[in-house]
Amino acid sequence: QVQLVESGGGLVQAGGSLRLSCAASGRTFSTYAMGWFRQAPGKVREFVAAVAWSDGDIYYADSVQGRFTISRDNAKNTVYLQMNSLKPEDTAVYYCAADPQYSGRYFYTRDGWYNSWGQGTQVTVSS
Repeated sequence: QVQLVESGGGLVQAGGSLRLSCAASGRTFSTYAMGWFRQAPGKVREFVAAVAWSDGDIYYADSVQGRFTISRDNAKNTVYLQMNSLKPEDTAVYYCAADPQYSGRYFYTRDGWYNSWGQGTQVTVSS
């Protein structure tokens, strides 16, 4: 199993930036990909971004394309989410995920296929 610890959330004004980090430990060599999801109050958890661990393929939700950047540091087993031009609608608890059951975009972009989750970090964007 992969253990995940997120950090970097906080309160920021609209238009500002935050950088989230997710450090992985445990069976990290076995994960196909790592991803970020978010859940706003009263809403279902939604996909934000994912990066494939072997070839570095990257996927984004349409709502964050061009504003968020996911990156990885293989040596540190860490994935980052750089969030720029933040909007109030980006307010949510952000979760890091790892170890999807299968390889491929379909599985990387859907939360039900991930086996490991972090505790979540709150991001609040004020207007």
